[in-house]
Amino acid sequence: MAPRESPRPKPRERTHRQAKRPSHSRSPRKSRSHGTSSESSSHALSADALAKLDRFNQLNRHSTRRQEVTPKKNRQRRERALIDEKNVVERSRKQHKNKKRRVVSGALLEEADGQRLRGLRGGYNKYEKEEEEEDEEQDFLKRRKRLWICVGVFILLLAIIIPVAVVVSNKHSSNSNSSSNGNPTGTGTPSNQNLGGESESDIPVAARGSYLDPFTWYDTTDFNVTYTNDTVGGLPIMGLNSTWDDSKSANPNTPPIDSPWGSYADRPVRGVNLGGWLSIEPFITPSLFNYDPKLGIIDEWTLTSYLGADGAKSTLEKHYATFVTEQTFIDIANSGLDHVRIPYSYWAVVTYDDDPYVFRISWRYLLRGIEWARKHGLRINLDLHALPGSQNGWNHSGRQGTIGWLNGTNGQLNAQRSLDIHNQLSQFFAQDRYKNIISFYGLVNEPKMTALQPSDVISWTASAYDIVRKNGINAYIVFGDGFMGLAKWQGQLQNQPGLVLDAHQYVIFNSGQIKYNHTQKVAYACSGWTQQTEQSMNVATGFGPTIFAEWSQADTDCAQYLNNVGWGTRWMGTYASGDPSTQVLSPDCPTQDAQCSCTNANADPSQYSSTYKQFLQMFAEAQMASFEKGWGWFYWTWATESATQWSYQLGLAAGILPAKAYAPEFNCTATIPSFSGLPEYY
Repeated sequence: MAPRESPRPKPRERTHRQAKRPSHSRSPRKSRSHGTSSESSSHALSADALAKLDRFNQLNRHSTRRQEVTPKKNRQRRERALIDEKNVVERSRKQHKNKKRRVVSGALLEEADGQRLRGLRGGYNKYEKEEEEEDEEQDFLKRRKRLWICVGVFILLLAIIIPVAVVVSNKHSSNSNSSSNGNPTGTGTPSNQNLGGESESDIPVAARGSYLDPFTWYDTTDFNVTYTNDTVGGLPIMGLNSTWDDSKSANPNTPPIDSPWGSYADRPVRGVNLGGWLSIEPFITPSLFNYDPKLGIIDEWTLTSYLGADGAKSTLEKHYATFVTEQTFIDIANSGLDHVRIPYSYWAVVTYDDDPYVFRISWRYLLRGIEWARKHGLRINLDLHALPGSQNGWNHSGRQGTIGWLNGTNGQLNAQRSLDIHNQLSQFFAQDRYKNIISFYGLVNEPKMTALQPSDVISWTASAYDIVRKNGINAYIVFGDGFMGLAKWQGQLQNQPGLVLDAHQYVIFNSGQIKYNHTQKVAYACSGWTQQTEQSMNVATGFGPTIFAEWSQADTDCAQYLNNVGWGTRWMGTYASGDPSTQVLSPDCPTQDAQCSCTNANADPSQYSSTYKQFLQMFAEAQMASFEKGWGWFYWTWATESATQWSYQLGLAAGILPAKAYAPEFNCTATIPSFSGLPEYY
């Protein structure tokens, strides 16, 4: 079925009602009706009276206002006379009802006298001194009140105008210069300040309220907010500036982005994933899945279905804007890492049929993330993490359950849809701005080839490779090992230049390896995985170029929701998958008894013993050493809400990872300790 766009929000209301300002024109003596200006005038004065008035005003600079009723006939004669002499200063109440009403009576002899008379109402007869003093005091208080109001309004305007002017100035500067210049900006609370220089009226009516309308964006920090509907490969360039700067390097050990990296076999990747950001995953952000279990919210499909179009957009865009900021990339570079793998899902590009996913919002954040990586010298591994139909049936593919890609009724349809998506993506990322920064272009994350026909996956991979290369992508193209084992790839797909095999290594999802004690886990990382890596790198015994794009230092599967929402753990024997071939219903920690517990593994790292910290760091560094025998590694993942052993950020803070990724303390050459005193069951 043809692709569709997700329902867009209705355009925002663009009419603004301005509240009426209350009238402040009141006579100190009696109220007046709001008639015409002629009905509001006072008696005309004789020449003699005017002369006296002038002398009186020179002695008394402040006076009261007095109203007198003027006979209609005399008033008409006076108006004609004043018009003939062109000496009337009159203000219509009807035309100025929102302003302070000023009505001046009498012929003005001089401009200076007119200035003194401004605001006075009526002629002058006899005034008693007490009345004058009282009215003068009232005038003074009113003037002082008006003065303070004006001062307050002026200060308020300055407080609004100055920050907006600064932000707009900076935005214009970033449009003419690369966003790589200057200090980090995306480090705090999401902001829309740079919209100050834009006008909603500049957005075409048809685009208002759509994903292209910057005034609908939750966060506009570091986005170019000038409206555009330009596309490349059918994908929008929204939010991008026209220039970029590839001169930065991540650290002193890596070349700047605009210089060749060299051989990845000689200088392996030391990278990290931004998992759980644009492709959400329950164990990374359990707060997004904190619902009554009866609702069955277990993945992005069920979450967005439950929230509805507007609720899903609001919830997920807030997550996109806050889970990863520019500070994320600053911290990654400062930790000695040099590459970032960014998982994203197909609904960043297109949605189909009854898809509940939020359409295209994540695309804009993907583009901004790449620009922030560029700004801090970090190269990119693009990882298409979820394909139409689901390539593995796991929650991080969007929909947990049945595999509908290359399998089932719509298997071939979804396979073709996936090729169409790569046709668009590869056209877009073949632009000059991405030629240096995108080092790896991923075709599909973790296709479950143990449940699919391997020949179908290999054929699809070859077709996708051809499309991507034809569209101008020069980066290395990455495909997954499909959990078949690295040795199975010898002789497969070896005629496609620049193709790289991706393997994800964990001990905790394997019922045989999760039983290893602490010493055995480190030893396996040093010997077992090193041996596999070296065999895979040799085209005579394996595929050739091999990268390890996911691993962690976790030695249990205890993290909340790691094994899907509500499935329990292998460690404690509560892994109720519903499949007799995979479920684990008896404790599988090294002691394999009732002592097996997740309490200490899930504890705050401040509660870790020194021996446990020693193990965790050594286990991590052993894997680094092993995977650097290949083309390097990407830790899974940078940030989690609470799972410390899955978060490079939290691991650094806890002191269980090397301060600099390029300077580990352990490299598998030293003797592995027994970790005595550290329980094997926690």
